[in-house]
Amino acid sequence: MREEKNPDFVSAEEWGHAVSQSEFDYDYADEIPEQREELTIERIQEMLDNRQFKELKEELENNMYPVDLADILEEVDEKQLVLIFRLLVKEEAAETFAYMNSDLREVLINALTDSELEEVMEEMYLDDTVDVLEEMPANVVDRLLLVTDEEKRAQINQLLQYPEDSAGSVMNVDYIALNKEMTVEDAIMKIRQVGLNRETIYTCYVTEKRRLIGVVDIKDLLTTGESRMVEEIMDTNMIYAQTTDDQEEVARTIMKYGLIALPIVDHEKCMVGIVTVDDAMLVLQEEETEDISIMAGVSPSDESYFGTTVMEHVKSRIPWLLFLMLSATFTQMIMNSYETAISVMPQLTGFVPMLTGTGGNCGSQSSTLVIRGLATGEIEFKDLLKVIWKEIRVAVCVSIILAVVNGLRIMLMGQGDAMIAVTIGLTMACTVIIAKIVGCTLPLVAKRVGLDPAIMATPLISTLVDISTISIYFAIISAVFHLQ
Repeated sequence: MREEKNPDFVSAEEWGHAVSQSEFDYDYADEIPEQREELTIERIQEMLDNRQFKELKEELENNMYPVDLADILEEVDEKQLVLIFRLLVKEEAAETFAYMNSDLREVLINALTDSELEEVMEEMYLDDTVDVLEEMPANVVDRLLLVTDEEKRAQINQLLQYPEDSAGSVMNVDYIALNKEMTVEDAIMKIRQVGLNRETIYTCYVTEKRRLIGVVDIKDLLTTGESRMVEEIMDTNMIYAQTTDDQEEVARTIMKYGLIALPIVDHEKCMVGIVTVDDAMLVLQEEETEDISIMAGVSPSDESYFGTTVMEHVKSRIPWLLFLMLSATFTQMIMNSYETAISVMPQLTGFVPMLTGTGGNCGSQSSTLVIRGLATGEIEFKDLLKVIWKEIRVAVCVSIILAVVNGLRIMLMGQGDAMIAVTIGLTMACTVIIAKIVGCTLPLVAKRVGLDPAIMATPLISTLVDISTISIYFAIISAVFHLQ
């Protein structure tokens, strides 16, 4: 039988011939959408002044992302803030509200009506709602809970009961749960029905009596036969975390395995929520900010630099500064005990800043690398001896180079004879080795005893190394030059 040609079918040869014809002059540029024109704060204020509210509403909806709008709203006054917010559609308003800082949120909460607040709370995802409530004063929280429906309020109260830094505190209970006996067609239908109210639909979770038994990606559902059972295509080799697990470990698990979301279960392995990749990134950012603050000798704060008052900055910095200043008393006491040696050879004090500074820098290098290794999971306490041995070898190489260069500098600049150059070089070598050992050991010990390794960073290590350096320096000087 002769095969009939489908009139709608075009072969590759026919298509290539058609494209090559001169009359084929269709301009594809007409189909390419124009790039968004950036909506600046000046443009927004101009439209407000001209009362172009309809045009501004369209511009905000079409040419502005919620995260960018949240930044712009920090620059407008309270009246303009409320007016702009009321121009947004519900979905955009809720998302913008989630990106705002706590001060702007409080202004809006006090300015909006109960019905407006209710619309915003309905559109916000549960984990964002909990984050907002945790930052608000008690009276504001009470008002927000009053405009929240009873079911969502119960879910909020449940999440607020989890420890602050746990996976339960950052998870979202809005996930898609499937039954293993569903067909692929039924599963896709359920996703269509409930997907708009879920934070992610790319990964679905298969549960049986609330117990997590498998996961299935939307890709698998869309690329397989509709009559197949979910049980046939689900993956039972799951990665999951418990509600009490540390949120930083959960975030690193998501980043390590490239997950869009990580299921969270209780102690009975019952599914209670998910932590999404955007929440994981936020957790890691907060943890890194906290570590950097502690390493710099500043108490961590959730507020931005400009959002923190002068007195709050003073309160966060003064405890460490007082501790470090008072700890320097030990250095002074050591130097006072060698007062006779200093009076005989006063030029010895000129080398102290260079030695202590070098020791502090070496210790800080080691501690920073070890803290980063602990954060990424590369280094653990069991690696202590391996880390110390590695740092000793590095210290020996570094100390030789520094001692030789510094000895030549002393000779060339006429700051002392060969004996002093050798003595300073020997002190330098001992200082570097001790600083490297202290710098790599303290963070590991801190992690072992349950403290934040960042506490053992630059300020504390510098102080300990200063004390060690001064003691070694004057001990070597006294022994070489027979000073008392």
